[in-house]
Amino acid sequence: MADRPITTGPVRLTLMMGPQIAVPVPREVSDALLSAQVTVASGQRSGFQLAFDLAKHGLINTVLLPGGYFDPRTRVILTVTVEGTPTVLMDGVIIRQEVGISNQPGQSTLTVTGEDLTVLMDLEERAGVPFPAMPPAARVQAIIAQYAQYGITPLVIPELIPQTPMPTRRIDFQKGTDLAYVNDLAKANGYVFYLDPGPVPGFSRAFWGPEVRLGEPQHALSVNMDGLSNVDQLTFAFDGTAREQPEVRVQFPTTRVSAILPVPELSILRPQLAQRPAPALKKKVVADTAKKDAAQALAEALAKVEESADAVTGSGRLDVVRYGYLLRPRELVGVRGAGITYDGRYFVKSVTHDIGRGSFTQNFTLAREGLIALEPTVVP
Repeated sequence: MADRPITTGPVRLTLMMGPQIAVPVPREVSDALLSAQVTVASGQRSGFQLAFDLAKHGLINTVLLPGGYFDPRTRVILTVTVEGTPTVLMDGVIIRQEVGISNQPGQSTLTVTGEDLTVLMDLEERAGVPFPAMPPAARVQAIIAQYAQYGITPLVIPELIPQTPMPTRRIDFQKGTDLAYVNDLAKANGYVFYLDPGPVPGFSRAFWGPEVRLGEPQHALSVNMDGLSNVDQLTFAFDGTAREQPEVRVQFPTTRVSAILPVPELSILRPQLAQRPAPALKKKVVADTAKKDAAQALAEALAKVEESADAVTGSGRLDVVRYGYLLRPRELVGVRGAGITYDGRYFVKSVTHDIGRGSFTQNFTLAREGLIALEPTVVP
């Protein structure tokens, strides 16, 4: 979406549904939509929930619901349009439906819950699929390519530490579902895996790589600044036990001598956002690394550092019209008005969009590794 303020014109929500190819829903369905909630988070599966008015003699209750229109695995695409610019919030499938019948007229509802298209990667267990002489990134690329019919295109970043196994020493096999295996490979390398819907309905980008904490921050979240405030409240927490220092021991096969590997700095994966990173108060031994290759063990150590790095978290809620923009997850945003300790840049970890007739709010969570901003001022 273009980075323009929301000053004039309505915010419109477009709903598309279908078995595999989603098309605009009938007018009766869009008119019956009461609310929509979409949650998008970094490194996690995104989800949605839609609530409809279930009129006794309406099209949904008499034709569409018994005909399977809202059955599980039905594809759903939600697009929000602000001042003529569309943004795809969700491309997923229904996994559950609930019907609430009331004696009061107009109180019966149909609620459908779903998740993004990665749920399709989690339906079939695969055992014993070999990947000879293929590094993790190549395996992920091959798995994602199987879902191209859903408009999914891969964006796979090669692992930071090369890990191409020699077939004479080891052949890697897949265990579990495609999604579980791809997530395991991401976790072992300090990476994340998620689907980013859009830029047009029906297409998604499957991202496998490090959390991208680069680029210009979004318009600042301002609190406690009188008329300049655009967020009602922000809550921050500093967890001193969050960060861990991993210890990884490997054994060299030729000499049978074991050694502790030095753990690389976290800044290799992502830049620092705070002047005072939280110290690692806890030390943790990474299990089952002695028989692994040094590259594998080093990648796991780096992943453990990245996993526990965010000791400072924040949460809040904003009104989209008051804020003036759509807060985007998986990007940076500035915070001002919270004081020297907590002002500065943060990574937007998750955003939940709550859309109803006449309202559009966002709940969000922020994260970074420590306290005090790197820059003296925060750009509005």
